[in-house]
Amino acid sequence: MPHIVALLASPVHRYVGRPADGPAPAPPGELVDRVTIRAGLGIVGDRYFGRPAHREAAVTLIAEESLPAGAGLLEVRRNILTSGIAVDDLVGAVLTLDCGDGPVSLRVHRPARPCAWMDTTIGPGAFRALRGRGGIRCAPLTDGVLRVGPVEVTVTR
Repeated sequence: MPHIVALLASPVHRYVGRPADGPAPAPPGELVDRVTIRAGLGIVGDRYFGRPAHREAAVTLIAEESLPAGAGLLEVRRNILTSGIAVDDLVGAVLTLDCGDGPVSLRVHRPARPCAWMDTTIGPGAFRALRGRGGIRCAPLTDGVLRVGPVEVTVTR
């Protein structure tokens, strides 16, 4: 069964400046057990919530199966880490996730491409290894709550 493995809602952008300088310190509480999603706005409490430039990319997902060993959400800075969902194949679809609190629908607009920071936060070669497997950027179509744990998945093309 598909799972939501981890959730990240961070109020700050940590990848500023040059990758060689390293990321800014993480604020406490970035990894959470649940997130509230608002249609057209994103994840409540996240750095991109309600920002016009990020409306079509306000929620990001990545598959655990795509990550190099030892990497997690803190390193790749996606919002939702899934297992058992081929997220990279969903560009152009509507992905609906239901953790038992009602469905949350996300329009998948484009891939979430990796950047040079991946070689700094995960390790040498991660940037190249994540090409084509860096996750997806989505716009939330409905309000709702997502939680860590099992999730029902529906994909509409």
